[in-house]
Amino acid sequence: MTRYAVVFEKGERSWSAYVPDLPGCVATGKTRKETEATIREAIAFHLEAMRLRKLPIPPSISTATNVRVPG
Repeated sequence: MTRYAVVFEKGERSWSAYVPDLPGCVATGKTRKETEATIREAIAFHLEAMRLRKLPIPPSISTATNVRVPG
């Protein structure tokens, strides 16, 4: 099972998410929890579409880390 990094962003009224290693794989939702469920579905759909088109599946190379900043 491959694990992909997902970036979540909170907007004024909703959440969004994208997968840096899968360009075009995005999701939105009213809550972070809803967006997490939606991005999981989006990843599965995205990968299935790539397989059907016989496109190479990108490796998972992105990582994310929260960094503390003084101040």
